[in-house]
Amino acid sequence: MRPTDLAREHGLSTQAVRNYEESGFLPPAGRTPSGYRVYTEVHAVALRTFLALIPAFGHARAGQIMNAVHSGSLDDVLVTIDRGHEQLLRDRSTLDSVSRAVQDLTEVEPVAHPRTIGELARRLGVTPATLRAWEEAGILVPARESTGYRLFRAEDVRDAELAHLLRRGGYPLARIALVVDQIRTAGGTDTLGAALTDWRRRLTAQGMAMLAASARLSEYLNARAPAP
Repeated sequence: MRPTDLAREHGLSTQAVRNYEESGFLPPAGRTPSGYRVYTEVHAVALRTFLALIPAFGHARAGQIMNAVHSGSLDDVLVTIDRGHEQLLRDRSTLDSVSRAVQDLTEVEPVAHPRTIGELARRLGVTPATLRAWEEAGILVPARESTGYRLFRAEDVRDAELAHLLRRGGYPLARIALVVDQIRTAGGTDTLGAALTDWRRRLTAQGMAMLAASARLSEYLNARAPAP
C-alpha cells in the first residue's frame, strides 16, 4: 500500500500519514529500492486505531498510546487508558455535582476548611496561575487574609469545579464567568442548563468513542501479534 492508499480512506493528506509515522503513531514503513514507503494492512489498522483514539482520549494521549504499543510497553498503554477513564469519571461526577447545584442553588458542598490557592490547584489538577487568571476574569472571588493570601471557601471550590468542567469543554472565560455568576447570584439558569446538557452529551459521546477505540486497539494488538 502507498501513503495515498492510507490517506484516502480518512480524507487525509499523504504528508499527514508520513508525519504520523515519523511521530511513532504508525509502525515504520518498509521501503522500495528507490526509497518509496510501502505500507501494509497492519499500517492501515494502526491508522484506524490512532484516529479512533483521538476523540476518545485526545490527540496527546492517543499518540502516547500508539508510541507505547510500538515500544512494546503494554502496561503504559493500559495506564494511559485508565487515566482517560478516570478523567471521564471525574468529569461525570463534577457534572452531577453542578447539576445538583442548579436544582438547589442554596446548597453548597461543605469543605472542612478554606483552601489555599495551592490546595485548590492540586484538587483540580491545574496551576495556581490558571486560578489567578480565572480570578481576573471574574470567575472566582476568593476571600483574602490580612496577609493578602487567597482563601477559597466552599462556594469558591464549587465555582472552580464548574469553571474547570466548562473550560475543558472549550468554553471561553467570559462565558464561564457569566454562568458562574448565575449560580452565585441565584439568577436564571437557562444558560447553565444548556451548558450542562451540552456537556453531558459530550461526555456520553466520549464514552462511546472510548468503547469504539478499545475495539480498534484490540484489533491492532491482535494484528501485530506474531502468528502461532
